[in-house]
Amino acid sequence: MYSRAYILLEREFKEFQDNRNESVTAFPISEDLMKWEAQIEGLQNSIWEGCVFNLTIDFTPEYNLVPPVVKFLTIPFHPNVDPYTGQPSIDFLDSHDKWNTNYTLSNILLALQVLLSNPILENPVNLEAAQLLIKDEAMYREVVQKLFLPASIKEGSLESPEEPLECVRVIKTISFNDYYKTWSEIATTKIAEHSKNPFVGDPNFMEQYYKWKLQDLHHLKQQKLK
Repeated sequence: MYSRAYILLEREFKEFQDNRNESVTAFPISEDLMKWEAQIEGLQNSIWEGCVFNLTIDFTPEYNLVPPVVKFLTIPFHPNVDPYTGQPSIDFLDSHDKWNTNYTLSNILLALQVLLSNPILENPVNLEAAQLLIKDEAMYREVVQKLFLPASIKEGSLESPEEPLECVRVIKTISFNDYYKTWSEIATTKIAEHSKNPFVGDPNFMEQYYKWKLQDLHHLKQQKLK
């Protein structure tokens, strides 16, 4: 006999198949339907347009009385996405009290798609992204484009790729501390003394800064697996 959660998720999967949305897709990867993978595209006419984000969704047998655990595998530089865990900070996922049993996986993914382009700057989980967005929105946009957008879009090409390009980060083999020390010694543009935010300054530095922080996290995870 199937559980209540299984029956609900089976129904939701059928709805995804019947109501195809090219910008939001999801499918189960386990036989019990408790583990899913999903993809969401950035909204048109936003800085995330042209980018595809991969996510994982972990349900429990208590679904839909409690929300699932959602994580970005492709972690956006965003005020409301934890840069280390990839978990989005959105009230109905963070608090069982805010969760509504009428919510479906489709509702969750569509809400995250909108959240990307409409960040909530109160109580951000990525302080660096929030500070940069508040201080200099144009520079925030430039950092996002350097990190995530396909080259054809960044260069202003009117031609879109036939298939959406997955946003991929490049992992390099040097510690962030070593990189930061080297950069500080050779940089011609120094960080403003009045600001403690390391992203204030050269946008190329900010791009590298974020990549090296991700690399440190990657190395830490590998160490824990050994």
